[in-house]
Amino acid sequence: MQTSAEIVQRLREGNERFVNHELSGNLLDSRRREALVEGQAPQAVVLSCADSRVVPEMIFDAGLGELFVIRVAGGVANTSAIASIEYAVSALKTPVIVVMGHESCGAVAAALDGADLGPNLGHLLEQIAPACRAVDEPSVPTVVMKNAEFAAKALVDRSRIIADAVAANGVSIVVAYYELSTGRVVFP
Repeated sequence: MQTSAEIVQRLREGNERFVNHELSGNLLDSRRREALVEGQAPQAVVLSCADSRVVPEMIFDAGLGELFVIRVAGGVANTSAIASIEYAVSALKTPVIVVMGHESCGAVAAALDGADLGPNLGHLLEQIAPACRAVDEPSVPTVVMKNAEFAAKALVDRSRIIADAVAANGVSIVVAYYELSTGRVVFP
């Protein structure tokens, strides 16, 4: 079994292939699909934005069954996202959780704008508002990173399952930032 550090290194290497236009295309064929019929054992959970430009499987050059991806606008750690991650760490024993914000996030821009966008989107943007208030100079990039940090903290604060997995089972939570302009993922 790989360590968390080795898994993060594999994600970095996959991202490097993506940036350099050298995608491996591994684990995407019918043989891999058939191998996964009986179950899954993803290496990492990725909580990211629903933005169509942010596709973790491609960004990390991952094949079928390698990533357990949860996408929600703004990458917020809402109840459904947390429940999905709980499943991954408890039932699937996934050892790494990546919380990834991204450049030019529209949800963060909307939260900074503060416009009334109705009850549903308003509820989502309320979850980003603490990150807007927590930075000295609010801008989309700074709030995106703070929001990812807050989401990572919320996973532990709001879930006993995740907190126990981090404390007892060595599950790692890492924050990342995806640069749309370069394709690079930065792990601060």
